[in-house]
Amino acid sequence: MPAAMSAMQGCVHTCEYQTDADAALMVKQHASRGWRTYSKGQELKQGFERRLAAIAAESKTVLSGGLKGVEKESLRVTRQGTLSEKPHPAGLGSALTNRYITTDFSEALLEFVTPAFPSTWEALQCLCDIHQFTQAQLSEELLWSESMPCRIPDEAGIPLARYGSSNVGRMKTIYRRGLGYRYGRQMQVIAGVHFNYSLPESFWPVYQQVLGVDRATKDFRSDHYLGLIRNFRRMGWLVLYLFGASPALCRSFAGSADAGLQQLNADTYFEPHGTSLRMSDLGYNNQNQSRIRISLNSLDEYVRDLSKAICTVEPMYEAIGVKVDGEYRQLNANLLQIENEFYSPVRPKRVAASGEQPTAALRRDGIEYVEIRSLDINPFDPAGINQNTMRFVEAFLIYCLLEDCPKIDNAELDEIGNNHTGTAKHGRDDAFRLQRRGKPTTVKEWASEILTNVLAVAETIDIVDARDGYADSVRLMQQLVDDPEATPSARVLADLEQTQRSFFEFGQTLAQCHSDYFASIAPLEDERVEVFRQEATGSLRRQQEIEAADDISLDEYLRRYFANC
Repeated sequence: MPAAMSAMQGCVHTCEYQTDADAALMVKQHASRGWRTYSKGQELKQGFERRLAAIAAESKTVLSGGLKGVEKESLRVTRQGTLSEKPHPAGLGSALTNRYITTDFSEALLEFVTPAFPSTWEALQCLCDIHQFTQAQLSEELLWSESMPCRIPDEAGIPLARYGSSNVGRMKTIYRRGLGYRYGRQMQVIAGVHFNYSLPESFWPVYQQVLGVDRATKDFRSDHYLGLIRNFRRMGWLVLYLFGASPALCRSFAGSADAGLQQLNADTYFEPHGTSLRMSDLGYNNQNQSRIRISLNSLDEYVRDLSKAICTVEPMYEAIGVKVDGEYRQLNANLLQIENEFYSPVRPKRVAASGEQPTAALRRDGIEYVEIRSLDINPFDPAGINQNTMRFVEAFLIYCLLEDCPKIDNAELDEIGNNHTGTAKHGRDDAFRLQRRGKPTTVKEWASEILTNVLAVAETIDIVDARDGYADSVRLMQQLVDDPEATPSARVLADLEQTQRSFFEFGQTLAQCHSDYFASIAPLEDERVEVFRQEATGSLRRQQEIEAADDISLDEYLRRYFANC
């Protein structure tokens, strides 16, 4: 990994094939697989292989250099491994306005945000830099190494994130208070990694030309991003199998005994073949949200359904109360308080203007990028993610976009949900079967088929740099499919069983190891430290400016925000 980056901005670098012969070689490789090459036209509207071959023949670079950003959550814990009770560290600036370091549900749940970069090493280097800077600001605290939380207190002992006295800051805290009332605060301190991705801008006109589609670019792009999202929902169980790293949890996580989990030792509950309890019905995939159905078949339907959920009163939440004894318990009593409350493994996204609702931004200019939310923190990596993961996910997303993507009906949505939950809890069990269009199939059979196609995408990307980084990442994932005991989830359980440590002790040990790692590597260059320091200082100033600019009450602010309901 390069020692440092010269700037934070994620500018797209120009990439080219080494020679025109490389492009011809790639098409020849496709032909050797039994694929045909096609010119643009109607017949290309069916078939992943046809589309990939036609794109490769049309352009040399359009699958390379897509923008990648990472959002990684980490709990602040004491040296003893308990949840930090300290406020957000002053050296990190304002959690409301710092562009790189903020908080999620709790004051103790940090969230690191990288800009979007065209290469995986830049994104990972930036994430490591944020870790290194943050660790230096923590007084006798560590960053928890797991997705499932540390030894946590009861509900009342988990502090909500605070964002100051502005209307927008108070709204963010109220929203989190509402999540606590609705789902419980313990579930909200589960952490994960989000991967944001957009294809290169140069891809879209080439793809339109290849398909022979004459349509407004923003509508074409949105349609195909939604196709990507539908296919990711169909095949996203593979991400849980490959990257799930939460098969066990601490006894302090309420409900573990009642969830049918086995007890590994006095302080640890686990699923013997589990991959990601974080993504199971014990975590984010909870029953409260399973009945909310949001269509992914068109952008209009997606916005319509999401908007309806935000404006539909739910009696169970109405019973909680909205403003009780002068204090807001939640933003409203509707199925969803705001769009972000709807949990999905993947979301269509567009950067919204200040004060603009996410659905309004999507309606205005369509989908800009996708956010993948189903990655567990990898406890074996100091930054929680590595380049192999990012490269594989990028190639997988491109495959999802290029593959046929029929609409999803309610029956298939149920099948998708069952595959997702089943993989999260039993994905490494030889007896476990996925359902594929109503027929049972093994993880290995379906995964190997997917990986064959993802490898073709990866090889196409690699031609640009005459390297095998993307293809190697796919081959590594095939090894995990062939040998379930090599998956991160199996490695976690193997360590617990071999060392006889509790989940809490395992996480605490790795948290200390990761802290030592960031302390041992070369110090951040002065200019990089200054970037983060200036951002922290500037964020405090921006928060003060926002607070000073408020000229209406919180009640009026919320009334205007939800005026469309």
